[in-house]
Amino acid sequence: MTSAGNTIDDEDTFKILIATDIHLGYLEKDAIRGNDTFVTFDEIMKQAMQNEVDFVLLGGDLFHDNKPSRKTMHCCIEVMRKYCMGDRPIIFEILSDQAVNFSHSKFPWVNYLDTNLNISIPVFSVHGNHDDPTGTDGLCAIDLLSCAGLINHFGRSRSVEKLEISPVLLQKGNTRIALYGIGSVPDERLYRMFINNQVTMLRPREDEDGWFNLFVIHQNRSKHGATNYIPEQFLDDFLDLVVWGHEHECKIAPVRNEQQLFYVTQPGSSVITSLSPGEAVKKHIGLLRVKGKKMNLQKIPLQTIRQFFIQDVTLSEHPDLFRPEQPNVMLKVMAFCQEKVEEMLEEAERQRLGNPLTPEKPLIRLRVDYSGGFEVFNTMRFSQKFVDQVANPKDILHFIRHRESKDNIKECMDFEALLSRPTSEVLQLRVEDLVKEYFQTAEKVCILYMCVEDADQSLVNIPLSPLQTFHRIITVKSIIKKWNVFGITHTLPGSARRSKLDERARKKLVRAVTKRPTATLNHLQEFMTKSGHCVHVTTI
Repeated sequence: MTSAGNTIDDEDTFKILIATDIHLGYLEKDAIRGNDTFVTFDEIMKQAMQNEVDFVLLGGDLFHDNKPSRKTMHCCIEVMRKYCMGDRPIIFEILSDQAVNFSHSKFPWVNYLDTNLNISIPVFSVHGNHDDPTGTDGLCAIDLLSCAGLINHFGRSRSVEKLEISPVLLQKGNTRIALYGIGSVPDERLYRMFINNQVTMLRPREDEDGWFNLFVIHQNRSKHGATNYIPEQFLDDFLDLVVWGHEHECKIAPVRNEQQLFYVTQPGSSVITSLSPGEAVKKHIGLLRVKGKKMNLQKIPLQTIRQFFIQDVTLSEHPDLFRPEQPNVMLKVMAFCQEKVEEMLEEAERQRLGNPLTPEKPLIRLRVDYSGGFEVFNTMRFSQKFVDQVANPKDILHFIRHRESKDNIKECMDFEALLSRPTSEVLQLRVEDLVKEYFQTAEKVCILYMCVEDADQSLVNIPLSPLQTFHRIITVKSIIKKWNVFGITHTLPGSARRSKLDERARKKLVRAVTKRPTATLNHLQEFMTKSGHCVHVTTI
C-alpha cells in the first residue's frame, strides 16, 4: 500500500469523500456566525456531488448538540436531500451481513438498497461525543437521519464491557474495502477495554489479506491524561488507513505509524469552535481514492470557512515601548494591542481578496501575557473599536500570566514521576518528606511549620498501600496549592451560609442543657423561643 502517486479513476477505484466534526448548529443563534456550519456543510456535500464520489464517510460529530434544534435538523435534511438523492447509479456492492452491520436500526440495510428511496450518494457515519446516543432508548440525532433513509449509521455497540467490530464489506470491481468503525465511547472506558483485550476487530473469512482495511474512530488522539486518550499502538496492525475524528486540528495528510505500519489521517473540524492555535490551521476535507491495496488522499481546501487569526504577545519583551512603572503605561499597552489587531485585520482582508465565498468578518484573537508587573484593562471597552470589523467582538483579547522563573531554582516536583517509582519506594513515602521536597524546589523558599501531634505522627508512619499513598500525595498537592494561592496551610473558612445561632444564643443553649440534661428538643425549642431566638428543632 502507498499514499503517494496518482490513482486512475476507473471501475476498480473507490472515490470516498472524508470529513469529520462538522458540528451543525454551532452558535446558530449568533447574529454573525449563526449560519457558518450550514454553509460549510453545503460546500462539503457539493464537493461530493461534483467529484462524483461513491460515498461520503463522516467521522462523527455531525451535530454540535445532542438534541439539535429544528432549524439545525431542517438545514441538515435539506442539504442531504439536495445532494444525496438522484438517479445516478451506485456501482459498488455490499457483501457483509447488513443485519449485523446495522443491527440497531429498524431498517437494517444500506439506504441505497431500499426500494422506496432513490439514493445517488450514500453517506456512512459513526456518531461522535456531541451527538452520541442517550436516553432509555439509546437514540441520537443520526438515528433520526438513518430512519429517514439519509444516513447509514454504523460502528455502534450497546455493550459497555466489550466491543466486537464487524466490518462493512464493500466491493467495486476488483477492489474490496473492509470498513470498520467505533462510535464515540468514553476514553477511559475504551482504554480499559483495549488493555483488557475486550476489543475485537473481525476479519473477512475469505482472502483476509486482499482487503483494504479502513477504520473510523472518534476519540482523543493526543494525550489528555493517563487513560484519557487512545494510543495508536492499541489499534490492530492489519489496518491500512485510520480516519481519526474528534481532534479539530487539520492534519489530513496521511502519516505512517512506523510501529503498526498503517497510515493515520486527521481531517479536523470544518468549523472553528474554539479560539485556539489548532483551529487556526487551514481547514480541509479529503478525497480518498482506493484501488486494490493502494490509496491516494487528495486535500480539498474549504472556501467557506471563516478566517481565524491568532497571535501571542508578551509585554515584558518590549521594554523599549513601555515599562510597568511608566506613567500612562496602560494607554501605551492598549495602543500596542490595537496595532496588533489592526495588522491581523489587514492580513485577513488581503487573503480574502479573490474569494467571494469567504465570510466578510474574520475571527481575531490576541493573547496578551502581562507578566512582569503589568495590569489588565477593560477588554469590552477595547473591543468596541472593532465591533463592525470582527465576528467575535466580545473575546478579541485574552490576558494570560505566567509564573516568573528563577535561575537558581530546581525543577518543580514531578508528581507523575513520583508515582512511577517502584512500589517498594512508594510505600516508604511520608507526607512530611513530600512537602519538604516540594518547598526545596519551589520558586520561593518557604518555611512550613506543620504541627503534628504524636498520635498523628504515628499514623503517618504506618505502612501504606499504593492507593493510600496516592491519596496522600493528592492531599499534599492541595496543601501546596493552598500555600501558593492564599499563603496559608490551615483549612480555609467554608463558604456555607451563616449559622442561625449566634455566640450568645449558643451559650444560653449550653447552659440550659447543662442544667437539664434530660430536656427534650421540644423543651429546648420552647426555652429558646422565650429567650427571643426562634430556631427549628433540627438547628438545636
